Amino acid sequence: YNARLKVVYDTIENYPKPVIAMIDGYCIGGGLNLATCADFRIASAKSKFSMPAAKLALGYPFDAIRRLIDAVGAASAKQLMFSAKSIDADTALKLGLVQEVVGEEELAARVEEISKTIAGNAPLTVAAMKFISTQVMHPDPSARDLDRCNEMVATCFASKDYVEGRKAFMEKRKPDFKGE
Repeated sequence: YNARLKVVYDTIENYPKPVIAMIDGYCIGGGLNLATCADFRIASAKSKFSMPAAKLALGYPFDAIRRLIDAVGAASAKQLMFSAKSIDADTALKLGLVQEVVGEEELAARVEEISKTIAGNAPLTVAAMKFISTQVMHPDPSARDLDRCNEMVATCFASKDYVEGRKAFMEKRKPDFKGE
């Protein structure tokens, strides 16, 4: 079970495109771990978050703890883990667990708006930033692929999109990126 879940969580965390978690309700235990695999999280105001493992005598694997610590910092993660208490969406926002809290009726539209904004940006740059951010956060610094990071940055600067982005900026218009 844990081995299969690790594959799912790792796949989401390292997916080459940006991943947004849209949270509308309870985000507890494995659901919280799944949410922390996403690049960022948008929640409705009714959402609740907790890691109840301490109340259930469960152990969580290294990567689950690492992702929670990466999201909220060590002290806040420890407080959530050791207390096993639930927090509301506003507290999750203050901790950095979620990046936005919106009304329940606004959630889907807000996530779609963010998705469209990202999709309208330079694809090579978004891909490079996604990959590089996963490398920055890699738990084993010696396993980081810095050569690929540098190659992706160089590809951005050598792209037609780079020329288009600068031209659109100077002409005060929306760029038309092609991923080239």
